[in-house]
Amino acid sequence: MSNTIFVRENGPFIFKGNIVIEDASGNVLLEDNEAYLCRCGQSNNKPFCDGEHKTCVFTDTAQFNDDKGEVISTEASIPEKEQQLVVSVRDNAMLIAKGPMTIQNEEGSSLTTRNKAALCRCGLSKNKPFCDASHKTR
Repeated sequence: MSNTIFVRENGPFIFKGNIVIEDASGNVLLEDNEAYLCRCGQSNNKPFCDGEHKTCVFTDTAQFNDDKGEVISTEASIPEKEQQLVVSVRDNAMLIAKGPMTIQNEEGSSLTTRNKAALCRCGLSKNKPFCDASHKTR
């Protein structure tokens, strides 16, 4: 699989692959093979990481379990458009990632595959890296 979301300990999400980042209205913010997106909720350049996690003392071990993992097709015959990982930045809420993806910490000790994921970008979720709607309490 070509799309991977690395969950960096105490740091950002690192998206690698065929990545499209769009705002809630569908406007493309970035189309690239790599993107660093904020997980702490404190970036001054949201949704992108600006390193603020280092000064706001964001902590997360990047260890996770996923009971919603699924098998992803790896057929070479899948059209390129369907191989994209489209990440929608919801206003004052989560990131919605759609497309074939592997989500893992940098060591690979926590790993899952999915076609859709709601990812925390406020830093408050008790189920990081996944959103648990804690942003609503902010």
